[in-house]
Amino acid sequence: MAKQGTILILTQVYVPDSASVGQHMHDTAVELAQRGHRVVVLTSARGYDDPSMKNPLRELRDGVEIRRLPLASFGKSSIPIRLVGATLFLLQAFVRGLFVRGLRGTLVSTSPPMCTIVAWLLALVRRAPYTFWVMDINPDQAVILGKVKEDGLLVRMFEAFNRRSLKRATRVVVLDRLMAERMNRKLDTSDKMEIIPPWTMLPPTEPVLHSENPFRREHGLTDKLVFMYSGNHSVAHPIGTILAAARRLEAREDLVFMFIGGGLGKRDVDEAVKNGAANVHSLPYQPLEELQWSLSAADIHLVTFSEEMVGVVHPCKAYGALAASRPILLVGPRESHIGNLIDEYQVGWSVERDQVDEMVQLVEEIAGGQAGDLEAMGRDGLEAIRKSLSPEVLRGRLCDVIEEGLAG
Repeated sequence: MAKQGTILILTQVYVPDSASVGQHMHDTAVELAQRGHRVVVLTSARGYDDPSMKNPLRELRDGVEIRRLPLASFGKSSIPIRLVGATLFLLQAFVRGLFVRGLRGTLVSTSPPMCTIVAWLLALVRRAPYTFWVMDINPDQAVILGKVKEDGLLVRMFEAFNRRSLKRATRVVVLDRLMAERMNRKLDTSDKMEIIPPWTMLPPTEPVLHSENPFRREHGLTDKLVFMYSGNHSVAHPIGTILAAARRLEAREDLVFMFIGGGLGKRDVDEAVKNGAANVHSLPYQPLEELQWSLSAADIHLVTFSEEMVGVVHPCKAYGALAASRPILLVGPRESHIGNLIDEYQVGWSVERDQVDEMVQLVEEIAGGQAGDLEAMGRDGLEAIRKSLSPEVLRGRLCDVIEEGLAG
């Protein structure tokens, strides 16, 4: 197949890193390559969560040319360390981008948050249009978390640049309706904006029976009702309500609260385990090839985020739960994209954050079979993925938007 020119993808994180943004960028890059484009990815040579993880500087993977940049990620232990890594990544990405042959366009996301600066500069220097894939919104997230002041100079500069980046982008992709509304308050780009939710990394297949799941046997989950949080334990997704409920339910030997993944919030989980919480289990991110078994090991998947983060972040772990044919328990605001999923497809429940009494009561009702048919909810969720939210459909829509943007 004849190549149609080069699409440059800028992302600080990429496979084999397990972070969601890297997995989604990889899926998109592969489909674009399969459509006949030459695809070049500029990413970090080190792991996003674990900077000790090193990857080859040059690699051809699934038809995609990967160029990994040294000294472009030092982990997430502190804001200054993250800023240094992001800055070095942006500088290297811009220089490398100047010399990419046959450049037709750029795909850029929000990892790191100021990554659009490189796409914007390349658009000026090389006349290469870019698609802005908004996966979370900054500086809003940093302001809400109290890391920067809303009226500070840095925030005002960031917002000014956001508006310029949105204006220059040929296409803007956001993950949900509430995120679209928030971005349009910065600059109305409705005429070139698309709402495309992220897809699950787990192909929608028939449910895995607990009796046939090696993950449950390996981790001692036989005859347990498992509430699972799987993914990034970010401070934007507080898990305190879950841990408090778990402490209140320690006498229930039939219940397990399992936390899989990484992030700053994982420290609270590990502390609970260290202090003897027998019903709390902690595991690292699982390899992608093991995802079918780990996600299916749950009976109910937990999703959390604060009310302030509605429209700012978009926890995509809900889609993996639905693909695994498991219902969702949202700990957070019902007026959110997760709440919308629950309402539209009848696939779970919700409690507000910090309502520990309500959380405990709901868990006990679920365990006692008074809160609905788990298998029926799981089947409805799987059907939603197959019909409306399949990886093939959503990934195809995104790549269509990127190709439309190449025309400028």
